[in-house]
Amino acid sequence: MATPAQWLAGARPRTLPAAIAPVAVGTGAAAHVEAAVWWKALLALVVALAMQVGVNYANDYSDGMRGTDENRVGPMRLVGSRVAAPERVRAAAFAAFGLACGAGLILAATTSWWLILVGAAAVAAAWGYTGGRNPYGYRALGELSVFVFFGLVAVLGTTYVQAGRLPPLAVVAAFPVGMLACALLVVNNLRDAPKDGAAGKRTLAVVLGDRATRLLFLALVVIPFLVAAAMIPAQPAMALVLLAIPAARLPVRAVARGAAGRDLIPALAGTARTQLTFAVLMALALAVQR
Repeated sequence: MATPAQWLAGARPRTLPAAIAPVAVGTGAAAHVEAAVWWKALLALVVALAMQVGVNYANDYSDGMRGTDENRVGPMRLVGSRVAAPERVRAAAFAAFGLACGAGLILAATTSWWLILVGAAAVAAAWGYTGGRNPYGYRALGELSVFVFFGLVAVLGTTYVQAGRLPPLAVVAAFPVGMLACALLVVNNLRDAPKDGAAGKRTLAVVLGDRATRLLFLALVVIPFLVAAAMIPAQPAMALVLLAIPAARLPVRAVARGAAGRDLIPALAGTARTQLTFAVLMALALAVQR
């Protein structure tokens, strides 16, 4: 039976910035148009965090059942390490999805019922990443899904449930947030590429190869800062975002210098810190300049 510490490790807390970042930016965009509703922002955060934990447990279950997680380089997996029964990990995933759906229903009921369709698509995407007969995460489509759901949908959804509309700046801000979320997955898959390739899991890192994957990662980290810099003439407060550049130095340096395997674990943590720092500063820049 898995210990509480092992269940916590299985939830992969280092990935949680990918859930916090879009909610922060989306709320900043709502504050920019003087429409922030803090209890809705908190509910949006519950949705995002629960979805992230749910997809982590779902991936643990599905990859473990396929044998993909044997001899894993990264954090321990509950099913792959045989410390938890697969059905319990699957139940934990659906419990997290249930919590996300409950919070999402409140937001839909107080905003617009069509948001239920968005929520249903998000749950289906979370399960289908590595679950089901044809998981799209095994077909190099994981990054696209992350960009859509942890970038565009999460940022714009958070703004919409508070403001009831989508300000142009929210749309612009959603793109760099999605790119940094993709960067987190890219460096994770770069680390696991040798094992994934041997197990038949064709992630984007496996398909592109080592060099192209590293270039993709660097682009996904650098371009968000270029977008923020391009916004400065119209929104001078956006210069705050450039303060996140030092946080990006560690992961960029590690990937550029060819770190592999376990040596990429600090780069993964550094990417998460970069994403969260970038998002908090962008949210603050949006909120203070109206």
